[in-house]
Amino acid sequence: MTASDPDCGDGPAWSDGVFLVDKPDGLTSFAIVRQIRRLLGIKKVGHAGTLDPFATGLLIVCVGRSATRHIELLMGGRKTYLARLQLGVETTTQDPEGAVTQTSPVPELDAVVLAACLQQHSGPQMQAPPPYSAAKHKGKPLYFYARQGVLIEKAAKPIEIHLLECLGYDAATCQLTLAIECSRGTYIRVLAADIGRSLGCGAHLVGLRRTRSGVFSVDDSLPGSVLFAENGLQLLHNSRLGIDEVLQGAEQPFV
Repeated sequence: MTASDPDCGDGPAWSDGVFLVDKPDGLTSFAIVRQIRRLLGIKKVGHAGTLDPFATGLLIVCVGRSATRHIELLMGGRKTYLARLQLGVETTTQDPEGAVTQTSPVPELDAVVLAACLQQHSGPQMQAPPPYSAAKHKGKPLYFYARQGVLIEKAAKPIEIHLLECLGYDAATCQLTLAIECSRGTYIRVLAADIGRSLGCGAHLVGLRRTRSGVFSVDDSLPGSVLFAENGLQLLHNSRLGIDEVLQGAEQPFV
């Protein structure tokens, strides 16, 4: 067989590389991976860090063995997000995909109260994966058990919130917008629920956009919607980053 024979599994070597994709709302991270597999005819495709279907922003997609072998490295840097919290409403999944479990009145909030709350949730801390997450238990994701009514509690792990800044609060809708910079492994849904609990009214995450991961920015990414356009393959090829280029960037501090 030749390297271009689809039965070889990874397809032509020139297709190996890294692609920065701006995942749109409503698509799973795997849907982006699946479409790139289809366009390139390559099976060995993976991503460095899942985004939930309701979330948008930077998804780092690795294509071919020479790229996927570095996924752990590419996942290692700090992440930055724009997050929108709905105060006064809690859900089973801590995001808009779950059922409402409780509603509470939201107290009057001013800049001083919000700043004090955010300061309380900044810095190094321990955080456990939520029951509705992709964290594994006996080889299966926690959400597999949660959807059957079995909530698995996993041990908390150390994380760090490097930046937690209020970008705005709409008292009419009780929605709080935050800028967040955090370590790998941080669940923004859990942070949102914790902040709501501290404010005495509960909260869940209604919007999330990843803007950076390590040295990579969403500003340099390809809109995910174009992957489904007629010229999606050509646009994908044009946005390819070579392995050497990516690894040179990865040698910079992931801060």
